[in-house]
Amino acid sequence: MFEWFHFLFTPTDEPEMTQSLIVLFLAISVGFFVGKIKLGNVSLGVSAVMFVGLFLGHLGFTMNVDLLQFVREFGLILFVYGIGIQVGPTFFSSFKKEGLVFNALGVGTVFLGGIITYLIHLLANIKVENAVGLMSGSVTNTPGLGAAKSTLIEIQKQLNLPTDHFSDPAIAYAITYPVGVFGIIFLIILAKNVLKIDLKNEVKLLKEKNKDSENKIVRQKCRVTNPDVFGKTIKQVLKEFKIEDVIISRQKHSGTTVVYSPSLDAVINRKDVLMVVAKQIDLDNFINCVGKISTDLFIESEEDVTTKIISVTHKTAVHKTLAQLDLYNQYDVRVTRVIRSGLELLAQPSLELFYGDTLMVVGNRQAIEEAEKIIGNSKKILLEPDFLSLFGGLIFGVIIGSIPFFIPSLPVPLKLGLAAGPLLAALFISRYGGVGVIHSYINNGAIHFMKDFGICMFFAAVGIKAGHGFYDSFIENNGWMWIYYGCFITFIPLTLLVLISRFVFKLNFYQMVGIMSGSYTDPAALAFSTKYLDSDIPNQSYATVYPLVTISRILVAQLLILLFAS
Repeated sequence: MFEWFHFLFTPTDEPEMTQSLIVLFLAISVGFFVGKIKLGNVSLGVSAVMFVGLFLGHLGFTMNVDLLQFVREFGLILFVYGIGIQVGPTFFSSFKKEGLVFNALGVGTVFLGGIITYLIHLLANIKVENAVGLMSGSVTNTPGLGAAKSTLIEIQKQLNLPTDHFSDPAIAYAITYPVGVFGIIFLIILAKNVLKIDLKNEVKLLKEKNKDSENKIVRQKCRVTNPDVFGKTIKQVLKEFKIEDVIISRQKHSGTTVVYSPSLDAVINRKDVLMVVAKQIDLDNFINCVGKISTDLFIESEEDVTTKIISVTHKTAVHKTLAQLDLYNQYDVRVTRVIRSGLELLAQPSLELFYGDTLMVVGNRQAIEEAEKIIGNSKKILLEPDFLSLFGGLIFGVIIGSIPFFIPSLPVPLKLGLAAGPLLAALFISRYGGVGVIHSYINNGAIHFMKDFGICMFFAAVGIKAGHGFYDSFIENNGWMWIYYGCFITFIPLTLLVLISRFVFKLNFYQMVGIMSGSYTDPAALAFSTKYLDSDIPNQSYATVYPLVTISRILVAQLLILLFAS
């Protein structure tokens, strides 16, 4: 009576589509549950999906070959595209500060790991595809594994080689993956104790270091007391004292309770109260020149002037600068700041608006309502998925990843592949707010879902495929020796990274931990470090190095395969 049910959950070499889907869903659901189990402060997270897939594959479960390949590639594309959209806005701006040093350290770690991998291939007589699998697992880099597998498939097609000509690097990847996860965590703890890090002092030093370059936008009330500015316009004062990047959102004359949003031509009188919006260093400079901090409460009244948050959803405002919209002259509404992907930007006239940007505006209620008609402010539209932009961006990424680069002596052209291509496309789209009808806005919930869903599909497909013959391969290739070799790839570059970061570049420990996690693209290590250090500071340096490190790992994995695969 229940033969159909038994059929769905019975391992077979040629599964039907329904059986394949059951295996896929089983690996993801059980893996997600296992990933939440903690050993101390450490959990495997979504990477547990791969180990559950390995176990299912070992038991004989498998998937339809075409479906398995689609799930693996599509999952990887979704994952890297989501990463690119998420970190894109901060990635390019980070190069203006310490990002260059951070990325140099991260990329240096990648290439050192590649050299060690080649030496292991050469000296231990391990097939290069297995060595690349060892490398990808030892640094927990999934896109690198995906790029290696895609390159092997391309070589097989171009040279008419049998499908079993190359070994599956996913097996070596799975064997050394725990080394990468727990190795970096071990080194974070070791570095803190060996270097005798005082966390309170590190936080203090970092605050002092960033004091002059603080990007956070703040507001402050200012009382005008400097006689040199009495009777002058705001524009004249800013020009005379050479003050830039400051916005006056409100003004109240002494002896009145009337508050209004001033233009640059508004005159400043004795004891006027101004609401100033700027970065802390610019704000302090302005107040020192004009007067002193005020405690006036009337200027914060919402009776005459109110503050409202408006989202850019109308096409008439997208890719227009604030100067082009000219909201103040048209509607008597002043924009004080723009929030984009969690970053606060000062509302400079030259600032170009992207779809999904959030504007903080000041003005009377009726004027703000008129401005909303131009800007849009449709929360419903922002919540609805824009599949044209999402899949248009993915098409753009696949095209970039498919461009062949012909290099003499290589058996097949070098391609960025389905990992680096979508990542670069996402970085480009998020940097410029979109390309044509494709825009970069995806709400945070959708980004997290896309990333987790994509990596779960990839891990499940990789695990199920590698699970067949995993035990035999472990015994045949002396898996314990592979783990031993993986330790070289995990620990040598990371140890050098710690020493150079600390003693050459004098980096803060919190920043160094973020670079360590980002250089190995290890979200589990990042999650551990933020809890272990009780701080979100490592997230910043992690996001800074992640994109370039990911692209570098993809290229290194491909080059090793192309140069040395026999």
